[in-house]
Amino acid sequence: MKEKKFEKITEKDSLYDNLEKMSIHELLININNEDKKVPYAVEKAIPQIEALVEQIVDKLQKGGRLFYIGAGTSGRLGILDASECPPTFGVEDDLVVGLIAGGDIAIRKAVEEAEDSTTQGWEDLLAHNFSNRDVLIGIAASGTTPYVVSTLKKAKENGAITGCITMNPGSPLEKTAEYPITVIVGPEFVTGSSRMKAGTAQKLVLNMISTSSLIKLGRIKGNKMVDMQLTNAKLIDRGTKMIMHETNLPYNKAQELLLKTGSVRLAIKTYFNK
Repeated sequence: MKEKKFEKITEKDSLYDNLEKMSIHELLININNEDKKVPYAVEKAIPQIEALVEQIVDKLQKGGRLFYIGAGTSGRLGILDASECPPTFGVEDDLVVGLIAGGDIAIRKAVEEAEDSTTQGWEDLLAHNFSNRDVLIGIAASGTTPYVVSTLKKAKENGAITGCITMNPGSPLEKTAEYPITVIVGPEFVTGSSRMKAGTAQKLVLNMISTSSLIKLGRIKGNKMVDMQLTNAKLIDRGTKMIMHETNLPYNKAQELLLKTGSVRLAIKTYFNK
């Protein structure tokens, strides 16, 4: 049977035309109508997401780390998710690592031809001492980005668990990853602008991956961020109220205990072990 030809859904013409002739209200309504499709597309991929998260949890429990790698919007979203893990869950800065084609400068500005390299991604991983104890997730809406696909291949050859997040079924990236996640969101409102629905879908999936993984690693108690970093007044106030809820201490005593111990979890443990 002849294999179906791969085509990029993300590059297909928008379902809308003459955008410049639409009123602001029409533009906003139509963009929102397209955005509504995204959670349903993600829902269909939950079995794929679950399979990958199971692997991530297993590796993290054994001392491994989670790496995201991407270019452009995809790379930035991976870095965003990784950077939120330490303040939210109190984990080490290098437990979840986001890498982008072109390096840190590419977080803000496009770096010409960076995503076309087939060797730089592996070098970027090795700079972080990547090994087969770790998990690599390639993020690319198109599923064809050379920087991402080549790095996933190399990681796989070296025995690491590999996953991906893409929007195009049958893509080279999907075929390379052991645990692919393919979210079919359809053509973008602005043709080819995958920072829109594709980017939203990637963000939702990344939220699910990191949050569920770190919950299973014991970084949430009940529904509270008991290991969060106390980096500002809002978080100190939130942590104080968590301690009040668990111990019935008055606000000033709860905050005093929090500031003394430096963590909600430790404050509660200290109170009940006194």
